[in-house]
Amino acid sequence: MSKSYEIERKFLVEFPDVSTLDVKRRIGIVQTYLKSGQNGSQRRVRSVDEDGNVKYTYTEKIFHTHVTREENEFEISAEEYQSLLSGARRDCPPVEKVRYCFDYHDQLFELDTYPFSDKLAIMELELGSPEQKIDFPDNVRVIMEVSDDVRYSNAALAKAGAFPEQ
Repeated sequence: MSKSYEIERKFLVEFPDVSTLDVKRRIGIVQTYLKSGQNGSQRRVRSVDEDGNVKYTYTEKIFHTHVTREENEFEISAEEYQSLLSGARRDCPPVEKVRYCFDYHDQLFELDTYPFSDKLAIMELELGSPEQKIDFPDNVRVIMEVSDDVRYSNAALAKAGAFPEQ
């Protein structure tokens, strides 16, 4: 079990040419939101496919601010995953995305791409502190920060099946 306190910022970006990035990992993710947990925590399960190797995770998050959250995540069996799917939120379809993890100037970025858009993507970066300066990759055009905009959460994107109009 991994419990951590994370500081993360999210940005809406133009879909970059992935071949120009220093990609370390390409991961297919199907993320299903479950009914809320105790204290209003957000709960989800993921099926994570990396090079044909599929793993399953359970995550519970408690949001403190728009960039800080407490996260409890651990790997589960395929059977546990299937069982937990029975508690899926009916109002939120599963999120399907491809995540590219890449390095740029000693920073590990995560670029999430969605099947409904070949023009836009979400880029995330975990920080050491909320004030940490971010050195953005030259070949990725940041449109705007969306860390505190719920319309760009994975759940909202899955529900809409599209990015919001800017």
